[in-house]
Amino acid sequence: MAPDIPKEQKAQVITADGVMTLKTIPVPTPGPQEILIHILYSGVCHTDLHALNNDWPLPRKTPLVGGHEGAGVVVAKGSLVASGQGVDVGDYVGIPWLNSTCHHCTFCMQAQEMLCSEAQLSGYTVDGSFQQYAVANASHVAKFPKDKGVELDAAAPILCAGLTVYTGLKQSEARPGQYVTIVGAGGGLGSLATQYAKAMGLHVIAIDGGPEKGESCKKLGAEVYVDYLKSKDLVADVKAATADGLGPHGVLLLAPMEKPFQQATGYVRSHGTVVCIGMPAGAKVSMPVFDTVVRMVQVKGSYVGNRQDMVEAIDFFLRGLVRAPVKVVGMSELGGVFDAMRENKVVGRYVLDTSR
Repeated sequence: MAPDIPKEQKAQVITADGVMTLKTIPVPTPGPQEILIHILYSGVCHTDLHALNNDWPLPRKTPLVGGHEGAGVVVAKGSLVASGQGVDVGDYVGIPWLNSTCHHCTFCMQAQEMLCSEAQLSGYTVDGSFQQYAVANASHVAKFPKDKGVELDAAAPILCAGLTVYTGLKQSEARPGQYVTIVGAGGGLGSLATQYAKAMGLHVIAIDGGPEKGESCKKLGAEVYVDYLKSKDLVADVKAATADGLGPHGVLLLAPMEKPFQQATGYVRSHGTVVCIGMPAGAKVSMPVFDTVVRMVQVKGSYVGNRQDMVEAIDFFLRGLVRAPVKVVGMSELGGVFDAMRENKVVGRYVLDTSR
């Protein structure tokens, strides 16, 4: 029996730059290749704050329902969504950042759909998951098994934070037994990155600020915590945390501020890789050219991940190897979550319960 679908719902709607209102809006109707998902939980990402402020050089839809870590249950399908596509009414699914892509450009054909010029982005160019019912492209949703008792509040952060850091660790090319430094390790992405890195056999050096984040990082598997608020020589402290004193093999930059992007090439070891993931508004990456060349340092950007990366990232979660420290709050409390982000006080990941 098909579930009852209401005509109206609650949603957090961006009506202008920096202005967000909890409103009652119509429940959307899925298009031919879309599904309608009853969103039960939605993680809150720093990208959602960028969307609210409209501070990226990327056109944003207005008005907009933000959110791109929405986990819930399929309640309706479009006319072209066949059961053979692997998604049906009653399935547990998630809405990721990549809402849809063209499937036929050179990037999509090579499993690099995150580079598709026609990509639609959940909670940015199309309405996302800060609502009780949302539409998504059937071919791009993440899928969770119904028979494994998946806790959807814990699963929601995997859809962006988990996928993004897992892909970034792959991009770092760090191998088991080597060192990786995670900058911004106490936040939502960092808390998952630490666990993925540990599960992949890497030694984790965590960088963040304050004792509470340090305690969280150590609990999740970091072997060394460097508090940038107390460190008198961060470059020296990070190098000293490696057994041979040469620095980490890989660096994941997750911080929402520019300075770490200028420091990383100073402590990454020769032939190491710096992976830029966080996107502070207006920030730049700089490095000394001579030092970068003669030490053969690589600097990369890593942007979410492809659909196979998503399958792999979820598999770590299903096996109990990663779990974001989540704080579940009502959808009406989203403004307070953004305030905590602005003050750099978020430890772990906030997840919205759309029923309250």
